[in-house]
Amino acid sequence: MRDVMPALPPGLTTRPLHKTDAHDVFVLMAAQEQADIGEVAIEEADIVSDWARPSHDLGARSVGVWDGDTLVAYAELMGADRADTSVLPSHRGRGIGTWLAHWLQDLGRSIGSTVVGMPVPQGSPGDRLLEALGYHVRWTSWVLRLPEGATIPERALPEGYVVRAAQPEEMGAAHDVLEDAFLEWSVRPREDLADFEAATTGRPGFEPWNLRVALDADGAVVGVSVVLVSDDGTTGYVDRVAVRRDQRHRGLAQALLVDSFAEARAHGTTTSELSTDSRTGALGLYERVGMVVHSTWVNRAIDLT
Repeated sequence: MRDVMPALPPGLTTRPLHKTDAHDVFVLMAAQEQADIGEVAIEEADIVSDWARPSHDLGARSVGVWDGDTLVAYAELMGADRADTSVLPSHRGRGIGTWLAHWLQDLGRSIGSTVVGMPVPQGSPGDRLLEALGYHVRWTSWVLRLPEGATIPERALPEGYVVRAAQPEEMGAAHDVLEDAFLEWSVRPREDLADFEAATTGRPGFEPWNLRVALDADGAVVGVSVVLVSDDGTTGYVDRVAVRRDQRHRGLAQALLVDSFAEARAHGTTTSELSTDSRTGALGLYERVGMVVHSTWVNRAIDLT
C-alpha cells in the first residue's frame, strides 16, 4: 500500500514552475547550499541551461511552493529518475520536504519510472530526511578541487595527437564520445544532441574555448572535456570529460584535464573543480592530477514498484 500524500502547512501555495522562475529557484538553492555545505555551488546558468533542454517539460515536471511572494521550496524531475529539490532553511521542519518527496514519487509513477533519486550532501538535513523516508544510497559522489595556487602538472600527448577548442562541425562527434562513455555505466536513455547543445553552446556565458577536444593523428575526435567558468570568474568547472573506449590508457584523459585547468586559469580562474561518483571508478584519475576531495554527496533513491 502506498503512503498517503501528506498535506502542506496552511497558507502555502503551489504551482508548476515557469522559465521566468529561474532566478527565484537559484536564490532558493543557494540559500540551502550555504546552510548545508557552507558555500554556494549552484549558478543561475545551470538552471537556465537545464530548463532549455528541448526534452524537458518544465510545466509538467516541476512544482514550486510559495509563502506569499517568496519561493520557499521546489522539486522537479528530469528524465526518468533524476530529481532535484530544495527547501528554504527557514522553512525546514514543517513537512515541506516530505511533501515534495511524495510529490516526486507520484509524478514518477505517473510517467512509468521505476525509481526516483536525487543528490544531497552527505549528512545534511536532506540526507537524513530521505533516509527516514526509506530512500537508499544509489551511489556516492565527490566534488574535487585543484587547490588554489597548485602547479598544473604537464601531461604529454601521444605522437600526432592534439588538444584544442572544438570546431562547430565537431559538436556531433564530441557528443558521441561523451555519450558512449557515460552510457557504459549510467542507466538512462541516450541524450539528444539538441539537449547537449542547450547545456553547452546554449548555456549563458558559453565561449568556444569551453568545449575541448582531443584529436588523433587522423583528426578524429577521441576525447572531450567541457570546462565552464563560474559567474564570479574564480573557478573553472570541468562539467564532463571522456575518452573513446579504444583510445584509453594513453594518457588522453589526464591531458584533457590539465589542458582544461590551464585554459581556465588563462581565462582568469584561480582554481578548478569537477564531480565524479562511485559508478565511474575515476576518482584515482583526478587525484593523480593533483585534485583533492572537497565535499561528499550521496544520491538517495526510492523504488516505485
